Amino acid sequence: MKSFLIKPVLDENYKKISHGKGVFLYDEDGKRYIDGSSGAVTCSIGHGVEEIIEVMNEQAQKISFVYRSHFTNEPAEKLAEELARVLPGSLNFSFFVNSGSEAVETALKVALQYWQEKGQYRKTKIISRWMSYHGITIGSLSLSGHTDRRFRFVPLLDTSPTIHPPYCYRCPYDLTYPDCQLKCAAELEVAIKRIGADHIAAFIAEPVIGAAGGAITPPHGYYQRLKEICGKHNILFIADEVMTGIGRTGKMLASEHWNFVPDIVALGKGLSAGYTPLAAAVVSDHVMEPIVMGSKMIMSGHTYSANPQSTAVGLAVLNYIEKNQLVSESLRKGSILLNELRKLQVKYSIVGEVRGVGMLTGMEFVSDIFKRIPFRKEINLTNFIVMKAKENGLIVYPSSTGIEGDSGDAILIAPPLTITEEELQLLIDLLDKTLYEVEKHLQVSEINPA
Repeated sequence: MKSFLIKPVLDENYKKISHGKGVFLYDEDGKRYIDGSSGAVTCSIGHGVEEIIEVMNEQAQKISFVYRSHFTNEPAEKLAEELARVLPGSLNFSFFVNSGSEAVETALKVALQYWQEKGQYRKTKIISRWMSYHGITIGSLSLSGHTDRRFRFVPLLDTSPTIHPPYCYRCPYDLTYPDCQLKCAAELEVAIKRIGADHIAAFIAEPVIGAAGGAITPPHGYYQRLKEICGKHNILFIADEVMTGIGRTGKMLASEHWNFVPDIVALGKGLSAGYTPLAAAVVSDHVMEPIVMGSKMIMSGHTYSANPQSTAVGLAVLNYIEKNQLVSESLRKGSILLNELRKLQVKYSIVGEVRGVGMLTGMEFVSDIFKRIPFRKEINLTNFIVMKAKENGLIVYPSSTGIEGDSGDAILIAPPLTITEEELQLLIDLLDKTLYEVEKHLQVSEINPA
C-alpha cells in the first residue's frame, strides 16, 4: 500500500511499531527488540510507565494547552522550580520549548540579548566545535560540525564551527594526553584572538559529543580550561545537554563530571523521556539579571512553549527519576556497560575504541586497529551494523566519526536508565552476535569483493 508519510529513507520498508514496555519494543508482527539506544537517546525511563501515563491522562482532563502570553500554568511553574532545585549553580530560570534544536536556538538568543541589555551590541558571534551536532534548524545547524547533516544547507548557514573537538583517539595535532597540554582547549583562545572577544557572545559545546562523534568524552581538565578561557575573555558558556542531561551520564548534567557550571544549558530528550515533545533553555541568575532589570522579556517563544500537557509530563518524569534514583543507577550500570563493551572491543578487530560516561557510550569501528584506519565510506558500515543489530532484535543509534566527522563509523549504545542487569546482559549478547556477523561478512567481502 502506498504511504504518504515522509520517512527518513523514502523507499525503506519500515516495520510498524505496535507497543513498548520497559526497555522493549514490539513491532506489528510481534517481534521484540531491546531499545539499546533509548530511541534517539531519549526514552530514559523506558516505555509504558503507568504513572507517567496517569499524569498525562489527568492533565488532559484539566487542560492540555494554554498560550503562554495569556496565562501561566501550574505544571510549567512546578517543573521550572524543580529544575532550579536539581541543577547546579544558579541555573534557575527555564524557558520551555518543544525540541532540542529549539532549546539551542533559544539559548543563542538569550546569549545575544544578554549582551544587548548590557549595551554591548558588538558581541554577536558564537564559537562552536567541529564534530558537533546542535540541531537541524538553521541557527543550530550553523553551529554544528556534522558533515552529513550540513552539506545540503551550507548556502543558508550563518557560520561554521571554529575549533577542534577533544578527540583523543584521533588527535588533530598527533599528540597524546597529557603531554598535549590540552592544545584542543587552548585552540579556543586562538579563535577568540582572531575574531576579537568584543565580537563574541558565547561558546557552545556538547559535554559528551553524541550523534556527530560516537560519545567522544574529553580528558580531565579540558572543560575547566575552556570555562577559564571564556571567563577571561568575557564570553558566555552554553552547554548543549540535550542528549547528556537529566541523568543520562550519571549526573543531572554531564557538565558536573568536569566540575564546571555553564551560564546557559539546553535540555531536551530525557527531560520528557520521549513521552511528549519538551525541551528547555535554562538560564543562570547572572545572565537573567540585566534582562530582568532591562526589557523584562526574552524575545523568543513558540506556540506550544510551556504548555501544561508537556510540562506536566516533564515534571512526572523528573519525579520518577528522583524517586527511583536513576541518576546514580545510570553511573553504576554505565560502568558495567562500558566494561562489557570493552570486552567486545578485545574480541573484535573492527572495534577501534569504546568510550563514554554513564549510560551514554559509543563504539568506533576501524579497518586497522593499529593504524586506526576507518572503513571506506562506500561500505556504509554504520548503517549495515544498525540494520544487522535490528535484525537480531537490538536497536542502536548511528553516529558519525573520523577526524573531520565524515570518514568513519560509530554507533551509540545508550539504553534506558531503568534497564536491569539481566536486560543489560541481553543487550551485550545481541551486540556480540551482531558484531560477529558483521565481522564475518566483512571478511567474506574482502575475499570475494563485489
